[in-house]
Amino acid sequence: MTLTREQKLRYNRHLILDGFGEQAQVKLLQSKVLLVGAGGLGSPVALYLAAAGVGTIGLVDGDMVSLTNLQRQVIHSTSSVGQLKVDSAAERIKELNPDVQVVKYPYFLTEDNAAGLIREYDFIIDGSDNFSTKYLVNDACVMEGKACSIGGILRYAGQLMTHVPGSACYRCLFPEPPAMNEVETCSMVGVLGSIAGMLGTVQATECIKYLTGTGELLTDALLTFDAISMRWNRLEFEHNPECALCGAHPTIKELVEYAFKPCSKRQKD
Repeated sequence: MTLTREQKLRYNRHLILDGFGEQAQVKLLQSKVLLVGAGGLGSPVALYLAAAGVGTIGLVDGDMVSLTNLQRQVIHSTSSVGQLKVDSAAERIKELNPDVQVVKYPYFLTEDNAAGLIREYDFIIDGSDNFSTKYLVNDACVMEGKACSIGGILRYAGQLMTHVPGSACYRCLFPEPPAMNEVETCSMVGVLGSIAGMLGTVQATECIKYLTGTGELLTDALLTFDAISMRWNRLEFEHNPECALCGAHPTIKELVEYAFKPCSKRQKD
């Protein structure tokens, strides 16, 4: 693939970047990334991946834009309220970079569709708001041999990790989700909007690094951020040989959807 004159101008700051250059940019343009959730984390992820020139971005989200989303979900605007998030996000991505092909999946990730969706992409990013989806992303990625970034935000804090085949998975650190009565959500306790931007841009960076083979990834580690103290911490951990999913003798061999629901569906029930 040869970059056009316009692409050389658009991606100039990548092309002159030491250790990146045209070869890495071509890799981005030929890559496919699946973004699960077009909300708080998904917004900065989608914007930065589109700006960077990732060739195909898949968007999975069955929710619609509400006024309460706009405090942190910066890919959407006031005029987007009532619109499907995948439609709103796709419009903004195409405005930002016409090089990017957007594939819309206007529904939630489930145990029935997760493997088939994930199988078609090079890197998967979880930007969901519930444990059911996070475990589906993790489990499907391990089973399909895909790399992924899993993130979460709440109140003034956030955390994320990266998995590639052979490294520790989400279950190595969190074998099972918490009980439903122990789970807090942003609709219950709130979230500082800018936290989504801080964690989402890290997820986008991890994705770009993976796709281009640049630098070291956040594997076998959990990165946490606390806005109150303005501290980042990196917790190193190892692949668990006893992990029920990716260990030597796995007992989890099919996808199981936990009972947790996305915030929007919980609010409607």
